[in-house]
Amino acid sequence: MMKMKLLNRGLQLRKALISIKFLLENPRLYCTSSSNGQQKKQKETLYLKISPLGNPKIDVTPVLEKWVEEGRKVRFAELKRIVHDLRKRSRFSHSLQILEWMNKQATFTFSPIEHAMMIDLIGKVHGYISAESYFDSLSEQDKIDKTYGALLHCYVRQRQIEKSLSHLQVMKDKGLTLSPVAYNDIMSLYTNLGHYEKVPDVLTEMKQGGVSPDSLSYRICINSYGQRSDIAGMEKILKEMENQPDSVMDWSTYTLVANFYIKAHLEDKASDFLSRAEEMIDKKDTIGYNHLISLHANMRNKAQVLRLCNLEKNTCRCVNRDYINMLKCIVKIGELEEAKEVLKEWELSGNCYDFRVPKVLIDGYTEKGMYETAEEMLEDLMEKGKAPIPDSWSKVAEGYLDMGEMEKAVECMKIALTLREKDTAWKPKTSVITRLIEFVDSEESKEDANFVGTLRTLFRDDSKTDNSLLTVDNLQ
Repeated sequence: MMKMKLLNRGLQLRKALISIKFLLENPRLYCTSSSNGQQKKQKETLYLKISPLGNPKIDVTPVLEKWVEEGRKVRFAELKRIVHDLRKRSRFSHSLQILEWMNKQATFTFSPIEHAMMIDLIGKVHGYISAESYFDSLSEQDKIDKTYGALLHCYVRQRQIEKSLSHLQVMKDKGLTLSPVAYNDIMSLYTNLGHYEKVPDVLTEMKQGGVSPDSLSYRICINSYGQRSDIAGMEKILKEMENQPDSVMDWSTYTLVANFYIKAHLEDKASDFLSRAEEMIDKKDTIGYNHLISLHANMRNKAQVLRLCNLEKNTCRCVNRDYINMLKCIVKIGELEEAKEVLKEWELSGNCYDFRVPKVLIDGYTEKGMYETAEEMLEDLMEKGKAPIPDSWSKVAEGYLDMGEMEKAVECMKIALTLREKDTAWKPKTSVITRLIEFVDSEESKEDANFVGTLRTLFRDDSKTDNSLLTVDNLQ
């Protein structure tokens, strides 16, 4: 019986390794979305030329030059729309290249708005010193509140506190019209530096200067009190915000407050504010639902988590990000069977395959000690042509080690090392490798000598590797 079990596991291992080899050679199979091969030919536009160039190291300027050389029109508004879209997708280098190209064309004239965009992008791509140089090169008529504000944002982003404060003072001295954005930047700077106690003073200064705080101003201040566990101060600012006629109360403010109530173990108050937040959420707003679900999961409120997950699935177009959040929260409250059902729904949703989604449930199984179930899931994914990551197999191997199932641990680690071809930055834990080597060493298995040799090569330059790795020499 034992020999038959080992034979079956050996066959399963070989089958898994064959599946991995096939997957590594056919990366196009990683996506679950189907295609009938009949795609409509889209009208060629400048956006469609630039959009696919995702690598930030690729210069988009030649694309613009070629477009013009072919006698095609380049419109100012169209280029601005492209820049706006690229910025939304954090493709700052390409956005900057387009603006720089535009700025060199005699047919285009930049207003302070475009100059402000340039300053912001230069700061993101090259840093605040380069942004300063561009700002200094502007004419005096272009140095208005928008361009000054963009430079302030560059200082804040790089946490330059002295430059930020002195720059804000210059803006005041010049009599520039200050909006809440400038003060919000300073409050954000203090927040990022952990100087929460200074945030309320900025809010007071803002009001004394005749600038009405906006919703973000109040949220930053509410956060500063919450971070210091000053619940009374938080409630006072919240009440002030609610009484301001121009303040927009939304779900994000109430979930922020609820989160600090949860941390203070005031769960009744937290539940009340989560109910208020739910009333304000747009029925198609998955981000809002994700926040509610996460906070209820933090309180281990199973009924609310499951109710909101069902509500989100029934009312929203859920993408992978939303399924990952739902699964994490359902696993957190211990409802693994429910998580399994949600995973099945995701598989039928038409979303592109992303291993991070099933990984949530696999991690849930390993955390519960259900290593065989986790292994079965991983094998099933590979049989379906879906490649997992090596770390998941390594976690299962570690679990088997803890259970004393050494042969199973070795098999799982072999698969993990094979998958490493697609994730060369990954390394198993040193403690796991040490235990595996000790086992193989004691077994004196010639077959596993190559396996351990691979581990030794992997850790050859790792100064933290346990000295027991040197026993591999005895196996070669």
